[in-house]
Amino acid sequence: MNPRSKYKTKQREILIDYFKTFPGVHINAGDVCEYFRSQGSPIGQATVYRQLEKLVDEGVLSKYVVDNNSPACFEYVGADSHEDAATCFHCKCRKCGKLIHMQCDELETIEAHLFEEHRFKLDPMRTVFYGLCENCI
Repeated sequence: MNPRSKYKTKQREILIDYFKTFPGVHINAGDVCEYFRSQGSPIGQATVYRQLEKLVDEGVLSKYVVDNNSPACFEYVGADSHEDAATCFHCKCRKCGKLIHMQCDELETIEAHLFEEHRFKLDPMRTVFYGLCENCI
């Protein structure tokens, strides 16, 4: 067991259950806090931030930092390590700020090409394509 996860608190389990209901969705800490506040839950903001970081360290959540102007987003990945997670890329709408999580074989082909032909190892977890989403075109 990961030493940082030896204490299974009620708040930790509540957060995991919350994220399990949104598979494949990016959620920021502010959204989490707002949800629990609207539910009348006693979980505090500092606890949310602390637990999110612990869950990232344990590999339960993935953390995405798109740019310095956007809050970090978190995604439930389960108990598997980050290395076992599928390769993903992100698209961010320049107009509305929507973040789109993509798993695409074509982009994995580009990733392989960059390494094989140019000796450049792309980090898909930190690769963001900027443009306009379908609602903003």
